Amino acid sequence: MAASAASPGSQRRRPLPLITDQNAFFWTSGADGRLRIQECTSCTALIHPPQPVCRYCRGRELGARAVSGRATLIGFTVNHRFGVPGLPSPYVVAQVALEEDARVRLTTNAVECDPGQLALGMRMEVVFERAGDDVWLPLFRPLAEQGEPAPLPVDEVEPGSVPCHIRPMAAPDKFEDKVALTGIGASRLGRRLMVPPLALTVEACEAAVADAGLTLDDIDGLATYPGAGAYGGFAEGGITALESALGIRPTWHNGGGETFGPGGSLIAAMLAVAGGLARHVLCFRTLWEASHGELVKQGRIPVPATSDAGWLKPFGAISAAHTLAQNAGRHFHRYGTTRETLGWIALNQRANAALNPTAIYRDPLTMDDYLQARPITTPFGLYDCDVPCDGAVAVVVSAVDTAGDLAKPPVLVEAVGTQITERLEWDQSTLTHEPQVLGQSAHLWTRTSLRPADVDVAQLYDGFTFNCLSWIEALGFCGIGEAKDFLDGGKNIARDGVLPLNTHGGQLSHGRTHGMGLVHEAIVQLRGEGGARQVPGARVAVVSSGGLTPSGVILLRTDT
Repeated sequence: MAASAASPGSQRRRPLPLITDQNAFFWTSGADGRLRIQECTSCTALIHPPQPVCRYCRGRELGARAVSGRATLIGFTVNHRFGVPGLPSPYVVAQVALEEDARVRLTTNAVECDPGQLALGMRMEVVFERAGDDVWLPLFRPLAEQGEPAPLPVDEVEPGSVPCHIRPMAAPDKFEDKVALTGIGASRLGRRLMVPPLALTVEACEAAVADAGLTLDDIDGLATYPGAGAYGGFAEGGITALESALGIRPTWHNGGGETFGPGGSLIAAMLAVAGGLARHVLCFRTLWEASHGELVKQGRIPVPATSDAGWLKPFGAISAAHTLAQNAGRHFHRYGTTRETLGWIALNQRANAALNPTAIYRDPLTMDDYLQARPITTPFGLYDCDVPCDGAVAVVVSAVDTAGDLAKPPVLVEAVGTQITERLEWDQSTLTHEPQVLGQSAHLWTRTSLRPADVDVAQLYDGFTFNCLSWIEALGFCGIGEAKDFLDGGKNIARDGVLPLNTHGGQLSHGRTHGMGLVHEAIVQLRGEGGARQVPGARVAVVSSGGLTPSGVILLRTDT
């Protein structure tokens, strides 16, 4: 162990955590060169991040224990794309599991090493860097004496045992049987439209209501994700702004950043309709990330100030890409997955986008293009990442007994999957798979007699290529770790394959609509309105929303 006595200097510019009574022992610990972790004095478990109660025995007698500072390298990614003040690229974001208790993982930086020599299972030791007057960042370097690589820790709930943890249905009647999806709408979609985001919301919502054969006066519920807030182009003002613009007086409304994206707002709307609180709920998702970024660059919008960088950002882990890239690296390590495996997903989405006039990227993409694209954060390159854009998508959820009188045949909801079987914190969750897809997928199949073989088209979340691969495995279209063989050079996910995937181009080529665009496309396919990209005879569609946290999945069908 080592403690640097150097002046904070330029490291003051790193994003810094907010020191509180609960976490001060951790962030100031490096002053004497010792790493300290919260300990439950009742059961001796180590707890991280610090909590007011032990998650294992629920005890409340908690202290801090000095640990050895030795750990196993369980994930790493070399960042090339993202810039962090005080941390010039390239830099290595890493995850380590503590020697004393592998359930405790720290996000950190791997230092004093050649990134090309890093390997999972390496033994690491802490070295502290002073980053502020009272902040000492625990960084990790490889031990001089390595020996054989350490095995990666075992997950508390391993993939094969997830179904054993799924709760049975709480009631014999399914709320899904009481609702239908009756209208869809989308606004303009573009990279930098430079129009007010609320204008996009109104475009999509008016189109969805008209598509359902309703009027705005028929709408008695509103739902969105994440709602109003400082989301940096990921929201537009939420329900309050829409109600103010259109004069809708909802009986029920819902919005919040902790539900699992648009899928969560849709399911909340379904529950409201099934429970009798509303008859027609207008659900919407708006992004204006591309224009927001441009306005920030021009100085017309201030960069939101934040007082607490949390547990990840001090180490430059500022994007979901940094966590998912490490999940992907572990998948490569365990199962022999390759960059080409991910490439087939990117190529598939681009081929489908070529047939969709609303897609942002429609030019042909080859495997050479994919492999030679500029790196983002290893193993992800440019085409592993979805397309920031401006746009809005809306869906109307209606009571099923009203659907027969509306403009188009309804799309019915067969089942939803929402159960969480893992820890929610990104870097404390599963190591054997992407977090927050396994429990939700297993839950889905307990609420229906349909099975993966019955699915005609899949619209699976692809914020990154690895998200999509994870949902394919979690939903049972192949086994865990078998996606490389299942994809078969992209043949099985093509429009004429066994699992037509993201038929509108997905978020990788159509544009980042955070999952609501996937719902829109599922409904288009089930209605038979896909034109050149239509999958013949599509009657059952699966749609996932999110990955990491939050996430969920919905199974849709049509009786026509």
